[in-house]
Parts: sequence; structure tokens; C-alpha cells
Amino acid sequence: MTGGEPGLLDKARIIAGPGFNRWLVPPAALAIHLCIGMAYGFSVFWLPLSKQLTTSGAGAACPKDMSFFAELFASGCDWRIATLGWMYTLFFVFLGCAAALWGGWLEHAGPRKAGVVSAVCWCGGMLFSALGIYTHEFWMMIVGSGVIGGIGLGLGYISPVSTLIKWFPDRRGMATGMAIMGFGGGAMIGSPLAVDLMKAFSTPTDVGVMQTFVAMALIYFVFMMGGAFGYRVPATGWKPEGWTPPVAQNANAMITQRHVHVTKVWGIPQFWLVWMVLCMNVSAGIGVIGMASPMLQEVFGGNLIGVAKKFGELDKAQLAAIATVAGGFAALLSLFNIGGRFFWASLSDKLGRKLTYTVFFILGGILYASIPGSAAAGSKLLFVGAVCIILSMYGGGFATVPAYLADLFGTQMVGAIHGRLLTAWATAGILGPVVVNYMREYQLGLGIPREQVYNQTMYILVGMLAVGLICNLMLRPVAARHFMTDEELAIEKRLAHERAAASEVGAAAGGASGSVSPVIVWLAWAAVGIPLAWGVYRTLISAAKFFS
Repeated sequence: MTGGEPGLLDKARIIAGPGFNRWLVPPAALAIHLCIGMAYGFSVFWLPLSKQLTTSGAGAACPKDMSFFAELFASGCDWRIATLGWMYTLFFVFLGCAAALWGGWLEHAGPRKAGVVSAVCWCGGMLFSALGIYTHEFWMMIVGSGVIGGIGLGLGYISPVSTLIKWFPDRRGMATGMAIMGFGGGAMIGSPLAVDLMKAFSTPTDVGVMQTFVAMALIYFVFMMGGAFGYRVPATGWKPEGWTPPVAQNANAMITQRHVHVTKVWGIPQFWLVWMVLCMNVSAGIGVIGMASPMLQEVFGGNLIGVAKKFGELDKAQLAAIATVAGGFAALLSLFNIGGRFFWASLSDKLGRKLTYTVFFILGGILYASIPGSAAAGSKLLFVGAVCIILSMYGGGFATVPAYLADLFGTQMVGAIHGRLLTAWATAGILGPVVVNYMREYQLGLGIPREQVYNQTMYILVGMLAVGLICNLMLRPVAARHFMTDEELAIEKRLAHERAAASEVGAAAGGASGSVSPVIVWLAWAAVGIPLAWGVYRTLISAAKFFS
């Protein structure tokens, strides 16, 4: 790099030239989100990993009384599934921490640099985990995928948020919905791909997980780097042709044209109200996700396969049969989770973010409260319909919140603010499952029949939604004192390389594209659309088992 010329990964290098087609940016975001979304699908590895040494004849399962820390360094016995599940927990803890810690850096560094770092962390973490599988050292998997991979998750998750909102000021919800839909859809592609690869690599003495980690890391690295280098940011002052920014009609307008600095959001009441809105929506939804499959089996029992028996009365073959049906139910829920991310986020562009969340909480509360009644009546249709709509609103909450933040706090640092907000996700990831699981165990301990142990839990989740509804209704426009002054905004833009001079330097360096052929746009969408269509197809095959 000479003469002040921006580097290949610098933000100034990716400022788009005149005539750039903004529809090239969403597939770049999808390429990254579809890869890191495999975090949701890592459970496909737990069972094979729990039998790795047993399969080779070199060991047996670790003793039940062995502590977690002892198991971290145990190389002579197979890990327990409960222990392996800690990697899943760490994914989302480090996702939230990384997004909160480095969200401000991302705004200055730009989405390309953040995307490259995400690819190196996520895929490098998988390779380090593969080495841990080869040497049978669980601490290496924790460090590789849990910690390093979790950091890659956080940076990859928030990398497109600010960029997409700036490219689509007229369709903020739809734009972020497309990307965050990809995170929800990552497991639909990655899970069946991992299963197919493990089958291909497995031998009578090897479960094939190590080779699968290596293969998927290499595939993901190619896609994520393609996405990172596909990112472009709009030049200062750019707006869609023919679009005029909305003018505030009154003091209660929820969409601001000004900008809040990320360092100030901790002290702004609206931030904490949105934090609670997201936390309550996710806590309730994630609680249902975690128990949807066992709840269906325990509530309806033999009725799922046409046998008039309760869950506890079924034999081993019948239990296996209803587990297959429940697997199809889980696949069906994943489709609603993903579809809801795009549907509700796009609808929020019409309804407004506040009204959309009001619908989530009121309709969601009605549906949660209806589940005990539909279960008691033995109505599978009402039960499944309620849970599917609930899951669509769970996904919709994730996809709508970046646009909500942009409405309230402006677009300049929305990616960094979104990163801080994701601590609500990390909190909900603990709160929701803990409430659901402990309530279930408590009710079973009281001798309540299995088909009724979820009733009280549903009403607790309704209470969470009520708290979220109150917080959402309390939201008002941010006070003027919290916004950056024109001088502060000019400094921030200079730090973020968004001034016109940077645009000229970036274009001169050859890093920013102008007019792009429609063929390139179609190819970019095909690159992410074909794998996603394949994942949907595989998921539909699984979901069909529920209806058959």
C-alpha cells in the first residue's frame, strides 16, 4: 500500500461507484449468514462424537461421575452428549459478547474486513476443532468452535446490518430480514450436508466427523470470503433513485433522520426498552423451540401414530415411530422460523416496527395461552398451527429489530448498537430454556401427568410476552439531547471513511464497482439461492414425515 492508497480490506476500498446495483449486497450477506447459521445445526455431530472411540474399539463412554473439567482433558473415553452441548451454549454467549465488544470497530473497519475476520474465525475454529477430534481433546473443540468460532459468529452476524440498512433506507425491514433469514436457514443446508459427509467419510472404525469438519470449513471459507469481498457500502449522500426520506409529521414520529453514537446507548431508556422487547420475545420463543419435539410426543403420545396410548404406555418401537414424527415436526418449525424472518420483517416496512412487535406479543400471548386447551382437546391441528405461528414470530423478532434500532437511533452506528443489543439474545438463551426445563422437572416431581406438565409453563411464557408488550408500548422517540451534533457526526463519518474524498480514493484504487451487468446479479443470487433451495427441499422431505 503506497501513497495513502487504501488496503484491500479497508472500507474506503469498497465504496460503490455510480450505478452500482444494490441487489448485489443481500446475496453477499446471505453467503456469510448461511455459513455461520450452521451453529444451529451442530447437534447432528453430538451422537457420532459420543461414540467416536467406542466405534474404533479404543475406549468407552466417560464415567457419569466425571466432572466437566476432567472431561475437558480426558482423551481415553467418549464425551457425553450433555458435555458436547456446552459448545452450543458457548456459540451464542460469544456471539453476543463479540457483537457487543467489536460492533463499534466494525462501523469504522467496514463489512469486508469484518466478514474476512468472521470467515477466518469461524472456519479456522472448525479446523482447530477437527484437530481436537483427531487427538480426542475436548478443550480444543471448546476453544476452536466455541470461543474462536463464537467470535466469528458475532462479527459475521452483525457485519451486514448497517450496510444493508444504508442500501435499503426504503425497505429496512426487508433488507435485514433477507440476511437474518440466512442465519436461520444455515442449519437447513449444513445439517443434511454434514449428515451426508459423515456417511461418506465414515468407516467401520471411524465416525467421519473430523473429516466432515475439515470439508465444511473449506467449503464455508470459500463462500464466506466470496460474501466478504462482495460487500459494498454506498457513498455519502446516496439514496435510491426516486426515493425521498420521510418527513416527520409530528413529535411522536418513530423514524429519526439523526444519529446516536454507540457509546451513548447504555444511558438511553429506549435502548433498554428495546433490549427487553427482544429478550422477552426470544425467551418465550427459544423456550418453545427447545421443548417443541418432546412436548409434541408427551402431549399426544400414541395418537401421533394412531395408537390410543399415553406416552408412558408406549413400547420401544412405538416410541421410535413417534420420534420420527416429532423430527418432521421440528423440520416444519424450522421452515416457519426462516419464513417468518423475511415475512414479518418485510411486513414491518408497512406496519411500522412498533405495531409489528405489538402483534407479536398480543397474537403470541393468545397462541401460547391456547396450547393447553388444544392439547387437552387432542387437537393436533390447532396445537401445531399455534406453535408454527409462534416460531415465525420468534424469527421475525430477530429480523425486525435491526430496522427498529435504525428507526430510533439512526443508521450511522446501527450495526454497533445492534451488537450491544444482542446481549439480550445471550440472556434469553439462558432464561427461556431454564424456565421451561426447570418448570417441567418441577411439575413431573409433583406427579403431574406428562401431557399436562407444559400447561403452567405456557402461562409463564404469556407473562414474559406481557412484559415485552408493556416495554414496546412505552417506546417513544429518542430525546434530542442523545443525538450527535453535526460536528460529532462529521468526525464519526471521517473515522468511518465515508467522506467524499475517501470515495474518490476508493474508486481510484479500483476497489469500488460502478455499473454491474444483470448477469452478475443473477449469478450472485444463484450462488446462495441454489444451496438454500436444496436445504428447503431436504427439510420439506423431513417435514413430510409429520403429515404421513
